[in-house]
Amino acid sequence: MPKVTKKTLNCRGRLVSLDTPVVMGILNVTPDSFFAGSRISLDETVDVAQRMLTDGATFLDIGGYSTRPGAADISPVEEADRVLPVIEAILDSFPDALISVDTFRSSVAKQAVESGAVLVNDVAGGTLDPAMFETVTALGVPYVLMHMRGTPATMQSMTTYQNLVTDVIDELAIRLAELRSFGQKDIIIDPGFGFAKTPAQNFLLLSNLDSLRQFDEPLLVGLSRKTTIWKTLDISADKALNGTTVLNTVALTKGASILRVHDVREAVEAIKLTQHLKFF
Repeated sequence: MPKVTKKTLNCRGRLVSLDTPVVMGILNVTPDSFFAGSRISLDETVDVAQRMLTDGATFLDIGGYSTRPGAADISPVEEADRVLPVIEAILDSFPDALISVDTFRSSVAKQAVESGAVLVNDVAGGTLDPAMFETVTALGVPYVLMHMRGTPATMQSMTTYQNLVTDVIDELAIRLAELRSFGQKDIIIDPGFGFAKTPAQNFLLLSNLDSLRQFDEPLLVGLSRKTTIWKTLDISADKALNGTTVLNTVALTKGASILRVHDVREAVEAIKLTQHLKFF
């Protein structure tokens, strides 16, 4: 296993160790997420959250804005109206649950943290809301800085790179320096698989994932049931669990600290098994 700098995340006073990788379970409260199995109603969220927590999820990532290509845009008010009741319902049943909010809007992030979320997961890396960095730093919660170009609607037209790995690192470095200038303490890096990247580029980026460890920040990997897997295998997203586990295992061998997944138990098992391997 690649040596990973010891890290802890301060989640509003609760320290989460990343010495051993952890799992973030995906809870999409959207009607049009790319994987139908992740689309859940408010009434279903508590049961799904319970299953994920029982299966070993450390974080539950709540998202109310679909970022799949072609997804409809919604207002910050509608996004908050989707997300906040879910956060409150889960914490009513599981007060110790660690909730992440998946949003690129600072206003939604602020409301979510005020409702009990302890982490902000921003697919845009601060590029779509100039107030995000200042807001999340003031909130005092960990922040996922993800690489993306453009918007969810335009990102797949922005896949031209001079050198994929170098360009992703350079673009993340610019955002990271700005974020650190605000005084943000706990930062997680996400290379943004599937965001402004083709399937071939995703494989190349995964092959070089350990290059991103130069940032000395934990790495989050989100490959779960994505197009790269199911199109490569000529199947559908609902049959992409095995492929997800394969690529998650590769990510773990290259230093991933957090796996963001739809299927928690299988990701936890991958972590447990890879912890017994030695890499030289």
